[in-house]
Amino acid sequence: MAEVIKCTRCEKKLPALEKAPFGGALGKKIHEQICQVCWKQWVASQNQLINHYGLSTINPEHQQFLIQNMESFLFGKGLQNQIDASLEGTIQH
Repeated sequence: MAEVIKCTRCEKKLPALEKAPFGGALGKKIHEQICQVCWKQWVASQNQLINHYGLSTINPEHQQFLIQNMESFLFGKGLQNQIDASLEGTIQH
């Protein structure tokens, strides 16, 4: 059973992630401060960003873009890119 934490994002006492989502200091911080509910919301948002912008998770620039958006989404740091649905179907590859 997951430990209950006070989530930094939603400020509710909810179950923490079972383990860090990835290595390093940021993964540890997410594990210690972000609840399962908020993490699932981020994963859904990340998938929207990947699909909308046609991102590749192996491209270092795309990885950095996703990390910046993740930090904004989870911790309120910096500006999070919003998906502009009015542009749907107009983006050329």
